[in-house]
Parts: sequence; C-alpha cells; structure tokens
Amino acid sequence: MSTPLVALEHVSLAYGARGGSTLAVENLDLDVPQGQFVAVVGPSGCGKSTLMKLVTGLLPPTSGVARVAGEPVRGPVKIVGMAFQNATLLPWRTALQNVMLPLEIVQPHRSRLRSAYAQYEKKARELLGAVGLGGFEDRFPWQLSGGMQQRTSLCRALVHDPSLLMLDEPFGALDAFTREELWVVLHDLWAAHKFTVILVTHDLREAVFLSDTVFVMSKRPGRIIARRDIPRTGPRRLEDTYTPEFAGVVQDLREHIGRERAT
Repeated sequence: MSTPLVALEHVSLAYGARGGSTLAVENLDLDVPQGQFVAVVGPSGCGKSTLMKLVTGLLPPTSGVARVAGEPVRGPVKIVGMAFQNATLLPWRTALQNVMLPLEIVQPHRSRLRSAYAQYEKKARELLGAVGLGGFEDRFPWQLSGGMQQRTSLCRALVHDPSLLMLDEPFGALDAFTREELWVVLHDLWAAHKFTVILVTHDLREAVFLSDTVFVMSKRPGRIIARRDIPRTGPRRLEDTYTPEFAGVVQDLREHIGRERAT
C-alpha cells in the first residue's frame, strides 16, 4: 500500500498557556492519498482551519505527528499551494503578475525565473486561459469581479505545480451562481492535473460535488466522527447536484453535523 501524501496520526493541538488552555483538535487521524480530492466539513469552530495549519506546518501539534510526503512536518511545507475565502491579490499587480508571484518566492522556480521567464509566463497565461480569464491578464484586481479574482487566486495557487492544494472556504464570499461556476472550474483543473486537494468548507453541496471523500469533524475539540466516500463514475456536472442520490449524501452529512451541534 502506498504512503499517503498527507497523514495525521493521533494529532492534538491546544492553544494557550503551557499545557494548553483550549483544546482545538483532539486525536485527529486522517489519510489523504496522492491525487485525491478530500473535503472537511463540520460545525463552526470545530477546528477545520486548525487542521489546515497543522498540515501546512503553520502550527506544530501539541501531540501526535503530521506527515506530508512521508516526512514529519516541522515547518512551512514547500509543496503546498493555498487559496482562501478572500482572494488576497496584490492591488498594484495585474492578474498575470499576481499569478506569477509564487515563482518569485518558491524554490527552485525563484532561481530559474529570470532565465526561463518566457516559459513561466506562458504557463501562467495558460492557467488563466483554462479558468476563463484569457484576455484579462493585464487587468488589475479592482477591474475584476469577485469570481474573476478568485479564479486568479486559484491560478496563483497552482502555478508552481504544488503537490498539495489547500483550500480554506475559497468560494464562501461569492454569490451562488458564481460559486457553482467555480466548482466546475476547480473540478476541471483537478481532473486535468490530479493534484491532491484538501478543501475546508461549510457548503455540503460543494463538498459532495468536488470530493472523493468527505470527512466530518465534531464540535470542539475537533475529531473525525464520520467519513463518506463519494464514487466517481465520470466527470461531474452541476445537474448531478439535483439527483436523489446526491441529495441523500448531503442529507446524511447534514444529520451528522446536526447531531454534533445539538449535543
């Protein structure tokens, strides 16, 4: 059996004074195979964002071990791309310049950027084209809609070929129609490149539409209380979200979270 790209082994994290005053997550066990799309859902405050920080090395666990690519996480992980609820684009840079920003920071691309600039720029333009932003490369963030800004943010997260894409409520601030459009954009990007994804979301339809596996976390301290595997029989379409089978999975997840909130 191959080593999972991401593994949390009995991981707990306490915030506060020595010994911990607030236990955020407790005894987390989670495996994410290479190339899989995983979603994490749960009630507000359950530790979903804490899980993200543990995987990316932004926070060390109080106990247990977080591993990425088989190695214990001891600091910020370099093979990760990240996108958040807010696009956080630099307002003085064009869409293309924003997308290329990681190439100026992340090795080995930083060392190669000057000599291979044309190649890197071509790749950034291709990514923008793939998400429907061909022709908008020279626009500044204030000239782009919220959905276009988030598409740019996705391209920026992917331009340096990360093995792992971490998404923290990336579409939460968008209207329903734009959000669903970007589900399809993200699905198509993943299908084309098969990078590994961990998506944190409150939107259960989003989780079921996009992922291979959905993990449900308990209320604080967060633990994994349920896992639901979502079969893939082919490319997913928005029409699928209206089928009884899809609705049944969403309702099952909703019931798990509802029971947690009621206890």
